[in-house]
Amino acid sequence: MRPLPVGEHGLLIELDDGDAAEALHAELLRRAAARTLPEVREIVPAARTVLLDGVADPHHLAAEIVQWDIPPLTGGRGTTIEVPVRYDGPDLADVAARWGVTPGEAARIHASSLFRVAFCGFTPGFGYLTGLPERFHVPRRATPRTRVPVGSVALAGPYTGVYPRSSPGGWQLIGTTDALLWDAAREPAALFAPGVHVRFVPEGRTR
Repeated sequence: MRPLPVGEHGLLIELDDGDAAEALHAELLRRAAARTLPEVREIVPAARTVLLDGVADPHHLAAEIVQWDIPPLTGGRGTTIEVPVRYDGPDLADVAARWGVTPGEAARIHASSLFRVAFCGFTPGFGYLTGLPERFHVPRRATPRTRVPVGSVALAGPYTGVYPRSSPGGWQLIGTTDALLWDAAREPAALFAPGVHVRFVPEGRTR
């Protein structure tokens, strides 16, 4: 764990890996809810960092955080969002082959996993979801697509993501959902938020 000052009232905590970043983020949220965390305006997780903004005394908080005994993440707690998905993506067969299973089995593996939104980025509403065991991690495509359809459910490295809008992308597309990931008229606008759990619920036939 490496705390770094960011301006006068910011603190960036660098962690060894994504699991450590998620665990720290969860602990910060827990302490904030329990009112045992000094006032912080915003807590923003990323792949291997957590940014705290609006901190009155970043140096004091940094010295406190490095002394914490941070428990590992446990699944099944907090809000769980169910996302209906059709496992009909053009890369499903390739992903299944990498896993050594049929496309139907690949869909069942994915749908049986409990995911957690580790952080958000890339485009409004896009969440980076962790939860697939390491043996099911897959690389990005060697050649990215110039257009990925909105609602595409995709895999890359340790993450699952859902494209909130059509955009270029290099992730492996395994399915499609009609869930609205970003709606400016909704409060909150984003369906996914860091710390929220997600389950994908199959609908229809698997390609």
